[in-house]
Amino acid sequence: MEEEAPGFKVLEEAFNGNGNGCANVEATQSAILKVLTRVNRFQLRVRKHIEDNYTEFMPNNTSPDIFLEESGSLNREIHDMLENLGSDGLDALDEAKVKMAGNGRQLREILLGLGVSEHVLRIDELFQCVEEAKATKDYLVLLDLVGRLRAFIYGDDSVDGDAQVATPEVRRIFKALECYETIKVKYHVQAYMLQQSLQERFDRLVQLQSKSFPTSRCVTLQVSRDQTQLQDIVQALFQEPYNPARLCEFLLDNCIEPVIMRPVMADYSEEVDGGSFVRLSLSYATKEPSSAQLRPNYKQVLENLRLLLQTLAGINCSVSSDQHVFGIIGDHVKDKMLKLLVDECLIPAVPESTEEYQASTLCEDVAQLEQLLVDSFIINPEHDRALGQFVEKYETYYRNRMFRRVLETAREIIQRDLQDMVLVAPNNHSAEVANDPFLFPRCMISKSAQDFVKLMDRILRQPTDKLGDQEADPIAGVISVMLHTYIDEVPKVHRKLLESIPQQAVLFHNNCMFFTHWVAQHANKGIESLAALAKTLQATGQQHFRVQVDYQSSILMGIMQEFEFESTHTLGSGPLKLVRQCLRQLELLKNVWANVLPETVYNATFCELINTFVAELIRRVFTLRDISAQMACELSDLIDVVLQRAPALFREPNEVVQVLSWLKLQQLKAMLNASLMEITELWGDGVGPLTASYKSDEIKHLIRALFQDTDWRAKAITQIV
Repeated sequence: MEEEAPGFKVLEEAFNGNGNGCANVEATQSAILKVLTRVNRFQLRVRKHIEDNYTEFMPNNTSPDIFLEESGSLNREIHDMLENLGSDGLDALDEAKVKMAGNGRQLREILLGLGVSEHVLRIDELFQCVEEAKATKDYLVLLDLVGRLRAFIYGDDSVDGDAQVATPEVRRIFKALECYETIKVKYHVQAYMLQQSLQERFDRLVQLQSKSFPTSRCVTLQVSRDQTQLQDIVQALFQEPYNPARLCEFLLDNCIEPVIMRPVMADYSEEVDGGSFVRLSLSYATKEPSSAQLRPNYKQVLENLRLLLQTLAGINCSVSSDQHVFGIIGDHVKDKMLKLLVDECLIPAVPESTEEYQASTLCEDVAQLEQLLVDSFIINPEHDRALGQFVEKYETYYRNRMFRRVLETAREIIQRDLQDMVLVAPNNHSAEVANDPFLFPRCMISKSAQDFVKLMDRILRQPTDKLGDQEADPIAGVISVMLHTYIDEVPKVHRKLLESIPQQAVLFHNNCMFFTHWVAQHANKGIESLAALAKTLQATGQQHFRVQVDYQSSILMGIMQEFEFESTHTLGSGPLKLVRQCLRQLELLKNVWANVLPETVYNATFCELINTFVAELIRRVFTLRDISAQMACELSDLIDVVLQRAPALFREPNEVVQVLSWLKLQQLKAMLNASLMEITELWGDGVGPLTASYKSDEIKHLIRALFQDTDWRAKAITQIV
């Protein structure tokens, strides 16, 4: 015992002055037992309180505050005892060290149990606070309490930065308790009830209604003007767990999309229910819009969108440091809204003419709308660039729309009747044009061609001052495209008429020549492939005109195919009838061509047609091997009909001398009425006037046919060399 005395003395010194008055190890153990007894009794009372509330669901009016105060006192007392179990005292004796270490572990176990009890009590206290906040309808406090409950139950530190309320060991034991599942269920019930209550309050303050009728729909948005109450509810509702999909779907399907796509009648009022609500009513047809239906004016669309934002502005409060309610809604609707707005409203509103372009304020209006959406937090200007990009591409949209409209107009002009014609260059007669080749001759063209030229003139007047020095004009090639379209499409669209109606082919020829002249006049306007384009126009017009001229020639030749002599002694009535038919055909052609074609073209064409007819007539006469005097007289009369009527086919009768076979026909008539001596004199040993049109063999053949075989005839034939 004497050997142990120094050790107990050290132990006594080590524990001297502790808060429980313990003077030795036995006293410390006694104090620990007393604390343990108190803790056990406390835990029994806490367990009963928890079981009553979360297991048996018995009536229990005990406040958790009492237990929390007692738990706090026991915690402090145990911590004091642990601090007084210093390492110096424990090192004095091994036996004392082992006992004190055991006492320390026992105290820590007691402390862990108290921590679990306190954790449960704090959750219970939060549930009671939730009930009190529900009674006062303080939704922001309710939302905070429910968030703290989640942190205590699930250890979710993301809900609140200060929500770390228990050690991992305490939470592990807490989740193993029988009451844990019941507490979770109660939490979810409270969270659901809070969400429902907030939604009900929100629906009373923000009333969204849609009434459908057989052919129309009326949508009403009514928002409370009580900003304090409205923003409290909105801030509580629009937290991270809230899903605004139903609200966003309603706004997109019933408000935003119809406002952009359909004509909408909007009625905005701030004096609803005595000024306690603002209301916006939208009425529109529900029938699917067709291409024939008028699009709503873009200014009206933008104004209706402003009214929609103005009506809902009361709910656009801040729900966090970097997010607003409109930002949350925008995340759900902005992509489709911006796409619809640009594709279905703004691009169709881009001007299609110079006059519209100069008067348009579209870019300024779109920039104002974009700023409004940015200020309302619906879009982020750095990421949502649809409206900004539209403004940047405005000039391109304008030129593309004008290009498309021009081509549509050009195609519409091409469909018009070519026969509807107008006189151009009325003072440019053939004499003036001969002196100045840059003049376009007097002729008729289609009114559609005149409109086509007006359209091209309007294109060349388009402003290009906004293009950069290195930027190509998108409209530069439209003239070439238009004219190639005309060249390709007119022969297809009017194919039957071009083939069957002579005037149609002539008008198309004149139209092409008129376009060629126009292109040459605008050679300095940057028209693409100008030289090739002019050649193509000219060749196309001449090609179709040539087809018609050849067709008319074939008609004349078809008539002359039936030219037959009844006998060698008399002509009969058939040949005269056929000659008159050919002349009548040419006269009909004159009626439709004389005032349409330029004079020089008309004269050249008719010279060709008359020559075809006259040459065939001469050839037919030379097929006769024997011509009686009566036959010669009748043939002379027949030729005389041609010589008298053909000059009348020209504006100036003297133009008939340009017909290649005209002199030959005149000389044939003269020879039919001449004597043998007169014919030989006209031949004049190969230098007379007959040599201009006839060969010696032809003169010999005609002499043999006209005169009997005599010495005089033989002598005359020998002179024809």
